[in-house]
Amino acid sequence: MSDAPISLPRPADLLPHRPPFLFVDEVVSLEAGQSATGRWHLTGDEWFFAGHFPGRPTLPGVLMCEAIAQMGAIAVLADARFAGKLPLFGGLDGARFRRQVSPGDTLTLEVQLGRMSARAGKGSGRALLGDQVACECELMFVLVDA
Repeated sequence: MSDAPISLPRPADLLPHRPPFLFVDEVVSLEAGQSATGRWHLTGDEWFFAGHFPGRPTLPGVLMCEAIAQMGAIAVLADARFAGKLPLFGGLDGARFRRQVSPGDTLTLEVQLGRMSARAGKGSGRALLGDQVACECELMFVLVDA
């Protein structure tokens, strides 16, 4: 058995997203086709903080859901069965926002994939500030040719 560290992909190695709409900064664990965990480091320089809200910058909840979905897309696209595919949002259920996220915070993004077929899938995810849930949601996605 090798003691060599497992090489994890950079988010941009798998996702088609690019700044300013690439929200996952690093992948910290990955089980292709099943689960993924990563981080989003919010510096305060992000474009949305200036207007949401002046004097009290707050990460929009819908962008937390997008970050969770991007983490899910990493788990999907790491699976060789889905090479050449692009997962697109098919739906979002049960989204709950539990903590305000501000400049300087780091979100840990966790996703577990559920039912998967060649054309669609489901998953659940959450964004955490430390050990506290900031956002949680159920994801549905469709797979299209990239």
